[in-house]
Amino acid sequence: MSLELAVAADAEAAAARAAAELVAAARAAVADRGTFALALSGGRTPWLMCSLLAAEDVPWERTEVFQVDERIAPEGDGARNLTHLREALPERALARLRAMPVEAADLDAAAAAYARALPAALDLVHLGLGTDGHTASLVPGDPVLEVADRPVALTAGAYQGHRRMTLTYPALNGARRRLWLVTGAEKREALERLLAGDPAIPAGRVARAAAIVIADADAAPRPARPRASA
Repeated sequence: MSLELAVAADAEAAAARAAAELVAAARAAVADRGTFALALSGGRTPWLMCSLLAAEDVPWERTEVFQVDERIAPEGDGARNLTHLREALPERALARLRAMPVEAADLDAAAAAYARALPAALDLVHLGLGTDGHTASLVPGDPVLEVADRPVALTAGAYQGHRRMTLTYPALNGARRRLWLVTGAEKREALERLLAGDPAIPAGRVARAAAIVIADADAAPRPARPRASA
C-alpha cells in the first residue's frame, strides 16, 4: 500500500496544506464522534503549521492536543517541544494541550500515566521525518523501537543530547489518520525511503493506511531520468 503524497511549492505552502488537512480532520472527527484527539510532533518543521491554525475555525473546545514526543529537559528549556508548541499554537489550543510529564521524578510512572490519558485511538497524528529516518522519538538503534505492549515509552539512551518520552508504534499505527509534514532538501533521501516502505528506518515501520505525506518541492523525490537508448 502506497502513501498518499502531496507536493507543495515551498515550506510555507506545505505548512498551509498541512494546516488545512488538520482542520478538515478536526471537523470530521467532531461531526462523527463529538471530539477530536490530536497528537503533534516537535522538531523545526511544524511551527508554521501550528501558527496558521490561529486563523482557522478549529473546534478547540472539543479537541484534546497530545504530544507525540518530548525531550527530558526542564520547564521552559529551548530543547523542549512544549516550549515551541506554546509559542506557536493559538491561545484557545493551549487550554486543550496535555503536556508529556517529563519533569517527573519517576519517568516510567509518568509515561504510564500519560498512556492512560490517551484515547483508545488518536484521530490524527502529525509526524515529522529526520534525515536518519527517525520519526517521533523512535530513533535508529534504540530499544524503544521494539516496544509493542504500551503506547508511551522512554528511549533507553540519549539522542542528540537528550533522552525522550515518545508515542510508540502501537499508538502511531492505531491512530485513525497520520499526517506527515516533510520539508527541506536534506530530507529527500529519508523521504524516498519512507515512501518505499523501507523497514530499515524507523519511519518505514509506521502504518501506511489512512496517511498523507505533505512535502515541499525541495524534499520531494526527483522524477527518475529516462535511460539513454543504446
